[in-house]
Amino acid sequence: MNLYGDGVAKVNYDTTGPFPVPEDIQPNVDFWRHVYGVWSRGQVAFHDNEHMGVIYEVAELPGPIKEGYTNEQRAWVKSRRAFHRDRLRALEHKVRERAPLSAADKQLLAKIEEGAGKDAVYGASQRLRSQRGVRERFKRGLEISGRYDPEFRKIMRAKGVPEDLAYLPHVESSFQTHARSSVGAAGIWQFMPATGRDYGMRVDRTLDERLDPITCADGAARYLSAAHRKLGNWPLAITSYNHGKGGMANAKAQHGDDIGEIVKHYRGRAFGFASRNFYASFVAAREVAEHPKRYFPEGVRFEEPLSHDRLVLRTAMPAQRVASHYGVPTASLARLNLHWRERAVDGRAHLPAGSTVWLPAGSIERVAAQPPAYRDRSSAPSNATLAARHETGSAGESASTASKQDTATPAGKTKSVSAPVKYHVVKPDETLYRVAVSNGISVDKLRKLNHISPNDNTIRVGQKLRVSG
Repeated sequence: MNLYGDGVAKVNYDTTGPFPVPEDIQPNVDFWRHVYGVWSRGQVAFHDNEHMGVIYEVAELPGPIKEGYTNEQRAWVKSRRAFHRDRLRALEHKVRERAPLSAADKQLLAKIEEGAGKDAVYGASQRLRSQRGVRERFKRGLEISGRYDPEFRKIMRAKGVPEDLAYLPHVESSFQTHARSSVGAAGIWQFMPATGRDYGMRVDRTLDERLDPITCADGAARYLSAAHRKLGNWPLAITSYNHGKGGMANAKAQHGDDIGEIVKHYRGRAFGFASRNFYASFVAAREVAEHPKRYFPEGVRFEEPLSHDRLVLRTAMPAQRVASHYGVPTASLARLNLHWRERAVDGRAHLPAGSTVWLPAGSIERVAAQPPAYRDRSSAPSNATLAARHETGSAGESASTASKQDTATPAGKTKSVSAPVKYHVVKPDETLYRVAVSNGISVDKLRKLNHISPNDNTIRVGQKLRVSG
């Protein structure tokens, strides 16, 4: 049944597979499908925030349509909410008092009962919410996704998770590379600073790798893989991206592993509207993104996939030195490296060893050698031997290991020289990944050398880690 009455084709959702849609949340998915693919920025839906199939009105905004509301539009939305709230309060009062209902009252009550059941009239005025359509924004995000989707899917495959998790940024950011939330999340994948560091990103005054879509995709894939191992299915793992693994473990302990039951009954702390609807939003975004001709018959102009070269620096150096070495203007390089902060771009801070630099496609083939080591007179030479990795494509966990060379003896024979055991003292903001890259070993080897379990990413400042031998 189409509760919207708008002629949009009903979708028969899969109730099995990795992303099942149980009956309890099908109205939620339908709602977000309309938000993403049907309702424009000039339309506002007034609806029940728990029973998502109850839509009181889809109204046209007055005045010019911009990214945000004008003052006039904000006042208009407030006025329409007051109108619907008053109607719902009056209807609830009449139902409680068993007073006669007008034709309009009966029509409104039928709408509520059809979408939510007979008792849903009670408290309906407190559940009223408005939602603006984002069809144009979603379409633009779909176009931008052409730039990243092949790489994101490659990363998901490498981490052993479903490729379609590459659709998650449609929910988080609409693929806006500099998106920031009111609580401090940033980038296409909307990582918080601490979580970003936990999953291998450098977040400091020089770099904010949450703004590097490829590095973040790798972190997101690893987070979701860990969440799936902990929670047991993808609906819960995906919801944990918004609500946290601990929160979803608590929900599962109370209501089992059915996302429909959890959305319907769980009342955990901070499990509000966004968390309740996060998985439904993802499924809806996946549906709209997979069928662009159905929702955007006017056509979608997908951007060309990324074709940048990836360089991992051996030693710290100014961005200007990298730009000069490859014959690229620093400003052009900065546009490719969204994670560089202003201090890195203008040379006040050096790009750290082990950090990623994205270069125009073909740069590494044209200039094969790394930029020569940079030595500032004000700083002493580093004793650390740093490894580099050149590659075009996805972010990975491990760096290429340094080669061992045989030393010639006076007799002309060669013998292998065993290197002494080396250690690394953990500095602030370093992660296992950073320590591994800067010492030319893989994360797996670093874990083995230090007897760290495969799923443990915890290290502390001042900790002495073995990095060779």
